[in-house]
Amino acid sequence: MSLRINDIAPDFTVETTEGEIRFHDWIGDGWAILFSHPKDFTPVCTTELGYMAGLMPEFAKRNAQVIGLSVDPVSDHREWVKDIEETQGHAVTYPLIGDSDLAVAKLYDMLPASAGDQSAGRTAVDNLTVRSVFIIGPDKRIKAMLTYPMSTGRNFDEVLRLLDSCQLTAAHQVATPVNWNWGEDVIIVPAVSNEQAREKFPDGWKAPKPYLRIVPQPE
Repeated sequence: MSLRINDIAPDFTVETTEGEIRFHDWIGDGWAILFSHPKDFTPVCTTELGYMAGLMPEFAKRNAQVIGLSVDPVSDHREWVKDIEETQGHAVTYPLIGDSDLAVAKLYDMLPASAGDQSAGRTAVDNLTVRSVFIIGPDKRIKAMLTYPMSTGRNFDEVLRLLDSCQLTAAHQVATPVNWNWGEDVIIVPAVSNEQAREKFPDGWKAPKPYLRIVPQPE
């Protein structure tokens, strides 16, 4: 199954480092970040899980839960998090999914159906495409996807920025321009007519071109 933005995020029931969860129930009425890793005890992923652990207060402010996935059993995860805290300085306080049968990796189109059904004997290179981030909304739909190569650590500050944009644009009929950060000007989407825009933005807007209408970020 090929996943696209606005698809319903596939549901699943799995064991995690915090017990069994059903994914959609776990998300509840908030937002969720699902990020995956090709194998435990790998160097780049160790830095990523540690940095994400340090950002947990920021995600909490945005009503977003975080869950990790690694193509290994939960017992390995519990040992790995000790290394992560020791080397990165942050305890992993979010759940890690055990995906030793590769079921979730396949469900999210990160591995082909022919990849087998167990993590035992597989290397990180075998699982190199299990390096994705999914932002999922309260409606359980995928709002954004990012995929990185194994050799490049992900930028979780960018994930926060992307989450801010997804949440803002879900609440208002605006889009965020290049390199936008919270508090900066935004763009009125083309679907909003000028008449509608005057009602929504009574203070007006800047329009260097008729299709490019720039306004302060709505609260």
